[in-house]
This record gives sequence, C-alpha cells and structure tokens, in this order.
Amino acid sequence: MTAGFGLLESGRVSSKDEVNVMVKNVVDVIFGGLAYWMFGYGFTFGEKFINPFIGIGDYFFDPEREDGSTPDKAGTSYALFLFQMSFATTTSTIVSAGMAERIHLQSHCFVSFFITLVHSVAGHWVWHRTGVFRTMGVIDSAGCSAVHLVGGMSGLVATLYLKPRQHRFKDKRARQISDPTKAILGFLMIWWGWLAFNTASNYSVSRYQWTEGMRSAVGTIMASAGGGTVTVLISRWTTKKIQVDMLIDGMLASLVSSTAGCLFFTPWQATLVGAIGSAMALLIYPLLEKAQIDDPVGVVPVHVVGSVWGMISPAIFVCRDFGLEDHQVTNENDLSGVLYGGGVTLLLYQLAALGAIAFFSGTCAFAILFILQHSPIGLRLSRLDEELGADLREHGLAGVNVMTYTIEKKLTAENLSAVLMVIVRWRAKAKLGALRRRRIADMHPTETELGVEMMRLQKRRATLTRLQQAVNQGQ
Repeated sequence: MTAGFGLLESGRVSSKDEVNVMVKNVVDVIFGGLAYWMFGYGFTFGEKFINPFIGIGDYFFDPEREDGSTPDKAGTSYALFLFQMSFATTTSTIVSAGMAERIHLQSHCFVSFFITLVHSVAGHWVWHRTGVFRTMGVIDSAGCSAVHLVGGMSGLVATLYLKPRQHRFKDKRARQISDPTKAILGFLMIWWGWLAFNTASNYSVSRYQWTEGMRSAVGTIMASAGGGTVTVLISRWTTKKIQVDMLIDGMLASLVSSTAGCLFFTPWQATLVGAIGSAMALLIYPLLEKAQIDDPVGVVPVHVVGSVWGMISPAIFVCRDFGLEDHQVTNENDLSGVLYGGGVTLLLYQLAALGAIAFFSGTCAFAILFILQHSPIGLRLSRLDEELGADLREHGLAGVNVMTYTIEKKLTAENLSAVLMVIVRWRAKAKLGALRRRRIADMHPTETELGVEMMRLQKRRATLTRLQQAVNQGQ
C-alpha cells in the first residue's frame, strides 16, 4: 500500500514535486517505523501498568527479552508488531498528502515520527482490551478512527495551517492531475492492499476463523462496488465525464467507510455503506473550493468524511446476531444498531470516539506544526522554492515533463541557467497546454488569452537568454 499511496500522490501533484512526494512516502516508513519501534507499540499494547488511556511498557520492542518468552509467543508478537506498524505508517502517509508541495522534507521527517505516536495512543483507545472506547463496545475493526480519522484530521489541520499553494485559488483554476495513469495505478494497488488490511485486522487466520476473514473481504469489496457505482453516476451527472480525481476519491471514501464495520456488515449493508460514503465525499468538493481549502490529494473527502460516516454506520446497520459474537467487550450494553432495535447506545459511543479522537489528533497535529514552524528547522518552503518545485529544492532534480516522460539533471553551478530555462519553458508550455485543454473541454479560452501566454513565453525566453549570456561572460 505504501507504493500505491506514493504513486497516487505523485500522480496528483505537480510534476515538479512528484519525486519529492515519493521520497516522503519512503520517509514515512523510515521514521514512522522507528517511532513505532521505540514507543508506538508500547503506547498501544504495553501492559506494564494497564489503564484505559495509554499503554505503558514494551518500549523499544523486543519480545524475546520478556520473562517467560517462548518462540511461539515471540513469533506472535513479531507478527503483531509488523502488521500494526503498517497501520501506523499509513497514518503518517495520509498526513503527508495533506501537506503536499508545501513542506520541507526535513520537517516532514519529524511530522512522520510524532504522528505515528498520536496514532498509537488512539489505537490503544479502540483496540486494546482495556482501552476506554473498546470497553464501551465501540466498533472499529480495521482502523477507521485510529488510522483514517487520525490521519485525516491531522492532514486537515496541516493544510489549513500551511495555507494554499501559490496561485491555487487566484485565477480559479480547476484541479489538475499531472499523471492520471500513475494515480490510477496507485489506487489499484491500494484497493488490493485494503483487502489485506481489513481481512487481517481481526486475526481470523491465526485463530482459525477463516469465515470472519472472508466476511470482511466480501464486505470490503462490496462497499467499493457500491461506492464506485455512485461515483461514476455523480461524476457523469455533474461533469458529463468520468473525472479521474472524482473516481479515485469516491472509491477510496467507500473503502474507508467500510473499515469500521467490514466484519459485521452483510453484503447489502456494505454496498449501501460504501455508496453513501462515496456520495458524501464527492458532495464535499464544492465546499472545499468555496472555503479555499487546498487539498491536493483528497485527504478531507476521503479520510475525514469517509471515517466519520464509517464510524457512524455500524451504529445503524450492525445486528447483534451477525458477527458480534467474537467482539470482545467488557460491558453488557446491547451492541445492535438502530435498525435492529439496539437503540442509540452504540451510536452515542461511536460518536464519543469520533469526537475524542478527532479533537486529540487535530490538537496534536497543530502543536507539532507550531513547534516546527518556530524552530530553526522551519516548516514551509519559501515562495521561490515552491515555485521552482521541491524536486529541485530538496533533491537537486529538475523535471521536464513531456506527457509522462521526465528527464532528470544534477543541479550544478555550471548548468544553473540552463535549468532555469528548462523550468520556465516547462511552466509556459504547461499553461498553454491547460488553455488548449480548456478549449477542448468547451471552456472556450479566447485567442487573446493564448496570445498573452505566447508573449509571456517570449519575454521569459529573452530574459533567460540575457541571464545565460551574463553567466557565460562571468565564467
């Protein structure tokens, strides 16, 4: 799934930032994994001092140093650690999508580290047998709140804190995807990985309960089928086309919606839950544009909206006699949903978990960003660096995007002027291409607009020619 997230994000950001986005997905695994090994696993599953709010103990994970350790116990702990670490690093990946094209790579390393710990605390609340919401009977099979709500709220806070990218809302540009093929390929990889996440989250294979795993798999795939159907219909109805970004966000939102209750939904319930989740996610698009919230990769519609609906849906559709017999709780409350005579008890518990985790993760994200901004490390790229692109600023790479082909150059003093020329030409061609696409899409740019862009291109070429001559004379 990490590879899928990387491809999806890099395909949806500007081509001058796509390498940087891929590197950040690698960094999420590196520093998120380090944080989870040091403290994260202990925050979620530590049992030195059992309490409802945070795990204590098992820091710097090493199951074989524990008293009474056996090969079987250690092997089980290793498997749990590796699986749960993948959840933790996914959370930080979601946050990175909300900060795309605006944050320093070095700052991102710290964000990945600390967001992993935020996820770990929330995971204790809903997954550990003594967690405050687990003991209430809150249902979250596969991380709807601990992963997607934490990541989504943190990403929302981050994109609000960093403010929009330059020019994003100045001339009312439509959202652009630099490489739709790459984005769709990434989505397909995520879709496949989601089946593994949802089916393995209840450890049905290790408990020889393969029927639970298959129930989760069917619930997941039917939710995406229902969500995909609604997404296609809404996209065709609103734009007369099947828009790639809407297709990806709608289907991802349906998958997020299934994450809390996939073990407990019947096929028709899962289909309906996914359909509603996709519709809610796509309906948020106009609100984001109106509020000028710059969300390049769809963190808010997918992970915030999807997780909110995903946590509410079990309180409506779950039947006590289907799937709940193996759900460990320590209270005697009726866990059936509203449609099956359970009343609003479960709904109130699910809403309480939603509110607490959203507030906790949002507050922690704000604190992390505030500290980084006022530290010597800094937070946001400068206006010039953002204009040139993080690929050039962070990695010394200048991309010349001709459709899907990218040429990479080492940035040196000798070829600085040539690199600048390449960047200006690429930007001018991209603008002209956008105007031509608008004409094809019946948005009718005028010939005057095309002429103005051509004049700007000629002026920039003349300026850079003089700059190159001055550099050559100086050498």
